Amino acid sequence: MHSFFEELRTQRWDDHRYYHHSRINQALHLLSALSFLCAYVMLFVDPVIAALLSWGVAMVSRQAGHFFFEPKGYDHINQATHEHKEDIKVGYNLRRKVVLMAIWAASPLALYIDPTLFGLFEAHTDARGFLYNMSVTWIAIGIGGLIFRTLHLFHLQGVQTGLVWATKIATDPFHDVKLYHRAPLALLRGELIDPMHAQHAAKA
Repeated sequence: MHSFFEELRTQRWDDHRYYHHSRINQALHLLSALSFLCAYVMLFVDPVIAALLSWGVAMVSRQAGHFFFEPKGYDHINQATHEHKEDIKVGYNLRRKVVLMAIWAASPLALYIDPTLFGLFEAHTDARGFLYNMSVTWIAIGIGGLIFRTLHLFHLQGVQTGLVWATKIATDPFHDVKLYHRAPLALLRGELIDPMHAQHAAKA
């Protein structure tokens, strides 16, 4: 168990230091984390609201931070190019995220064209029925994406790495609130980039 939690700590640190330099990205991750936490609760109450929160708010804000606000140039703090970081990323890099988000964005159209979605659902008869089937589809896409990458990591880097990554993803909302709760205040002070060099020095 010690090695499991040590690898979890390493994956979390690498994710933070490589991919969360922008304070805007961090603030959007805070919004995403809070939305995911609400979605976790609503999953047991109303899957439609849970799906709309997790995908429509949490995932969109989270990925917008990465795609539009995170610097893509040379990372002088970690002495790594953006391309190198993308190549060594344990989870979903930007290319894989594009595929995942494209599947999510196309799913309502697929459900509209075939209301049973290849026989998986009972055809909806009203807007509420459509939203319910769509929400189940979105939840399935999220769980499927998690399982797919976990199994892929089993093959690429070993079972423990895959399980650690899955654990990290499931607990990221809790960790992100702790890590980025001060990001909005930093933005109000005009700090667009996290002065991570201080953290880097402390880590070294």
